Amino acid sequence: MGAYKYIGELYKKKQSDVLRFLLRVRCWEYRQLNVIHRASRPSRPDKARRLGYKAKQGYVVYRVRVRRGNRKKPVPKGATYGKPVRQGVNHLKFQRGLRSTAEERVGKRCGNLRVLNSYWINQDGVYKYYEVILVDPNHKAIRRDPRINWIVNPVHKRREARGLTSIGKQNRGLGKGHRHNHTPARSTWKKHNTLSLRRYR
Repeated sequence: MGAYKYIGELYKKKQSDVLRFLLRVRCWEYRQLNVIHRASRPSRPDKARRLGYKAKQGYVVYRVRVRRGNRKKPVPKGATYGKPVRQGVNHLKFQRGLRSTAEERVGKRCGNLRVLNSYWINQDGVYKYYEVILVDPNHKAIRRDPRINWIVNPVHKRREARGLTSIGKQNRGLGKGHRHNHTPARSTWKKHNTLSLRRYR
């Protein structure tokens, strides 16, 4: 087994003494840093490489923390003004996960980079911490690499904001197989209820 395999096995048992100590110390460090900051290298190199990271020019890793919990409706003194069914304030759930939110915030900060993927690194009672892998679409090392230069195309701008990253597709309910025939619901309904008169049919 290679070194990355051993690191991966360590992370499978997060309640072990080694991981509990490591995560606790790192969590303290992350709390002292800015909400969004650039990491010099991935804190989980095995995970980062599985998700497409390479230790070469053009690849960047940003660390971000997102507040845990539901979304509170931004209304003054809880006054929602409307029907009783819409008067909820506290128990409203955001349609996407916290990881998707983390990607979006980093993508907004780094407008000149493209979000490739992200992964969980830590959490405490208040925050969840993620690392986001970004790619510089203007760097020659990226543009000349046939494995990654698909991300240079302008159609991949702000892909994290349009649900095109891994977690974005997951939150949209996309997938393969018979369980995913009716996701997302709106586009499925539209497809089934639109008369399509193709030229060759």
